[in-house]
Amino acid sequence: MTSPDEFERRHTLTTATQRYDALRMRDALAAMDPDDEPALSLTETLEMLALSEVIIRKAGYGRQAMIRSARSAGASWTQIGTALGTTKQAAWESHQRSSVARQPQADAETE
Repeated sequence: MTSPDEFERRHTLTTATQRYDALRMRDALAAMDPDDEPALSLTETLEMLALSEVIIRKAGYGRQAMIRSARSAGASWTQIGTALGTTKQAAWESHQRSSVARQPQADAETE
């Protein structure tokens, strides 16, 4: 079983989405007509789950990059919140959490 970390290194957002969509379509067709289309195997089902995590991660990275670009271009947090369909406070808090999560943690031995 391949982990999301391994898939993240192997796939772009586009290729992860394409593979996920192909598996999702096969799964949907199998549910409609099991005699015509075989159900996904356990391996394929787990692959689809791992790919969904990769897609979420990569989309999140892109979102944060776009927020930084919008801020650099002069957008207010109100404008960013509107573009994200949320409040300025929620947009700012989400961005701050993501920024902190991306920073490397201090090594406990060096403290």
